[in-house]
Parts: sequence; structure tokens; C-alpha cells
Amino acid sequence: MKIPIYQADAFTDTLFGGNPAAICPLEDWLTDEQMQKIAMENNLAETAFIVKNGHGYDIRWFTPAVEVKLCGHATLAAAHILFNLGARENNEPGKNELIFHSKSGPLTVTRNGDMLTLDFPATPADPVSTIPAGIFEGLGIDSAPVFKSPFDYMVVLPSQKAIEGLLPDFKTLARIDARGVIATAPGEEVDFVSRCFFPQSGIDEDPVTGSAHTAMVPYWSQQLGKIKMKAIQLSKRRGYLDCELAGDRVLLSGKAVTYLTGEITV
Repeated sequence: MKIPIYQADAFTDTLFGGNPAAICPLEDWLTDEQMQKIAMENNLAETAFIVKNGHGYDIRWFTPAVEVKLCGHATLAAAHILFNLGARENNEPGKNELIFHSKSGPLTVTRNGDMLTLDFPATPADPVSTIPAGIFEGLGIDSAPVFKSPFDYMVVLPSQKAIEGLLPDFKTLARIDARGVIATAPGEEVDFVSRCFFPQSGIDEDPVTGSAHTAMVPYWSQQLGKIKMKAIQLSKRRGYLDCELAGDRVLLSGKAVTYLTGEITV
């Protein structure tokens, strides 16, 4: 069986920046085992599989180790690829909205020039009174406020320099019962910055994590008293996001760059 595969760098306008994701458009779903093996073989933070469904697409995301319920950068990358495919096939820009049906509900992506905007459900993080064992040790810090979203723990540090200086112990973080751990702080040039660690899901440090911003945006919106913000994820590859809190939704905007077009044999 021949399956088309694309790879794009998301939340960046520069090749080899942002977060790379693989996209596999399918006519029909493969088995879960097949999709997990393809994701493991790709060895990227996420591989997205999409199947046409009416006027939209069904989408599922796999890390090299597990399937996840929500992924921002691979959705952005999938939309980027679909918009570009439409432009090539029709020799025109095509429509400027896509709808993905996911395990987290419908997700809309709109296009304005080369900027793509994800419309995702907000996942606010609540303060936790019982700090999970190993979270401070795993981040290499003494203490900090800790919050919990439906997916991750979120630790708020005092400064961007504190985020940049983290030297995480991934084996310790991997023992924490959550999808992963977000570290965030006020930014020096933007409203807030972050780094995100997901050793539980097979990704020690994710370059750019759209889904983590569905927790950070509500928090920083309340702290800063604003609904529109700019953010940088301070991985080595760097990711740049324009963020907006829209009621119980989070709008995340960024660019993407195509790296690879090919075919795999299964």
C-alpha cells in the first residue's frame, strides 16, 4: 500500500524552525497499530492522519509512543499542506477555512495570507494543593506555583531567564502522572514564554506545543488583563504564536513551511 506523506515545520516561517509534523492523508483509516508504527518510524513529535469526511476531515495524532487527544502544531501543519494541495490542484488559492473532526471536538483552521489560525477549546489549569512528587526535582527548581490542566501540569516561574536555564531530568518527569509538564513565565519581548516536556509521551522536550497554549492562554490572559498576546516557546527550534482568548476557545495563529513531500510503503 502506498501512502502519501508530507512534513511541515509549524509555528515558524523558517525551514528547520518551529515544530516538525508528518501528515498522512488516507482514503480510509489504517489500524491503530499501523498508525502507531508509522508514527514511531517517523520519530517526530506527532504524525497526523487525516481522512476526508464530508466538507471536512477527520484527524488523529500519534507521537512515537501513544495517540493523543489534541495537538496544535500537527493540525496547523495538516491545514498548511491541505491549503497548498488545493492551490496546486485547482491552480487557485481555494477556500480559506478547514474543519477537522477530532477526539477534542471540531477544530477550525482559517487562512489569512500565509497566517493560519487554529480555533481550539480552552483547557484552563487550576491550582493544585498536592504537588506531584518529582515535579520540582525533575525541573531542577526549589518551588513554584503549580497548576493542572486536563492534560498537563503547569509550573509558573518568575522570569524568562528561569525558563531558559531549566535543565530537566526527563526520567524523573516521566514518572509524573500526566501527559507532560509545562513551564511558563512572563516574556522579555513577548507576553509569555514556555518550554514543554513530555517524556511520558515519548517526547522529552517538544519544540512547539499548540495544545499546551490552550492552558497557558487563559492563565496569562487573567494575569495580564488582556485577551490578545504573543508567545514564544523557547525550545532550540523556537516557536512563535499569536494567541487570543475567545470565551471558552483559544485562537492560536502561526505560519508553516513545507519540508518534505513523498510516499511511504506499508
